[in-house]
Amino acid sequence: MKEFDYIILGGGCAGLSLAYELEIYNKLKDKTLAIIEPREEYIRDKTWSFWKVSSHNFEDCVKKSWALFNVKNRYGKEIKHYINEYPYQAIDSGLFYKKVLNTLKKNKNISFFKNTNDINLNKSFIFNSFLNIKKFKDDKKNYWQHFLGLEIETKKKLGYWLGNNEYNTNEFTLMDFDTVPNIVKRLSEINFMYVLPIDEHKVFLETTWISKGGVPEDGFKYAPYSYQILEQLRRWSIIDNPFLGSDEEVDDRIDKLMKGEGSEKFKINYREQGAIPLFHPEYKRIKNQINIGSVGGMTRLSTGYTFLNIQEHSNYIMKNIDNISEAKIFEQNKKYLFFDKIFMKVLEKHPEKMPEIFFNIFSGFSKSIIKFLSNKSNIVEDLSIILKMPKWTFIKGLFK
Repeated sequence: MKEFDYIILGGGCAGLSLAYELEIYNKLKDKTLAIIEPREEYIRDKTWSFWKVSSHNFEDCVKKSWALFNVKNRYGKEIKHYINEYPYQAIDSGLFYKKVLNTLKKNKNISFFKNTNDINLNKSFIFNSFLNIKKFKDDKKNYWQHFLGLEIETKKKLGYWLGNNEYNTNEFTLMDFDTVPNIVKRLSEINFMYVLPIDEHKVFLETTWISKGGVPEDGFKYAPYSYQILEQLRRWSIIDNPFLGSDEEVDDRIDKLMKGEGSEKFKINYREQGAIPLFHPEYKRIKNQINIGSVGGMTRLSTGYTFLNIQEHSNYIMKNIDNISEAKIFEQNKKYLFFDKIFMKVLEKHPEKMPEIFFNIFSGFSKSIIKFLSNKSNIVEDLSIILKMPKWTFIKGLFK
């Protein structure tokens, strides 16, 4: 059995961020590290987006930054904010993987494995990012933020289809609750479109859901993911008519478009699908093990933001690596855990109110909003956000 000083279970964002942090600060010069990751190859599979409220190691992996954003409610009303101080950044996971792996593979003390069959786990300090929880599709108890995103590239400029005044590559849509079609009439799910303009020919469209127990099916005539994105393209006149068919037919059309078939107007460069748990798995301190990433409580439940929390956790571990067994558990500020606990209670009791609550949050000063959502706000900024909430609804959430 092979032995290592450190083992990282999971070579995704959390595991690779930690390994990279340890490597660039020379913490692995005289230590051995094993990274356990079952995937066959690293390809672009995620887009990690966030407001840059703190520095990080991956500026060269940012696909694009935006300083102007909008939020739209169910009735088409729009709020816009410009904030240059905290740009919104989108990290290309393909660039991230390439950068990190090229660095780690230069160190002979770092080894990669697909499983732990030949590794002695008893004599290492373990950093675990594997989620040992119910799978998303079978979980009827907890809320998840789940999504499908497609990067669309049009042959003609997108401004041609939308009208030059409607397409601004420097403005992104954070939440558009005026979904197309507006099939979210049931009150137990939340749905919005997320739109990231990349350049004059490319745009990233994502349909995002917050619900329990997998993709909503009951009551839906069409695929809730792919169909919505195709309908958005129809609204923009990029496709001529809505594609009304079964889930399989819609997905088949998406697959053909990704292969360059089925349209002379546009193609699909990239497809991303996933689910973020909007709950923190129970944390039990295990000797010689620390949980990282979502399993380590680094996801902000009210937003799903995780990337910068992972970077801060990685930095904390790096600074305390020499005495990591005795280090205090790193966690998000308790006030944000408290706010999110109330938020999730309100979501449970009043899901029909959440689109307007999200919209109202953005009705004030953008700097305070962004700092609050990114775990960097002070008490005055906290109060400015809290005062936008429906008072009685959230007060009741305190006592349930």
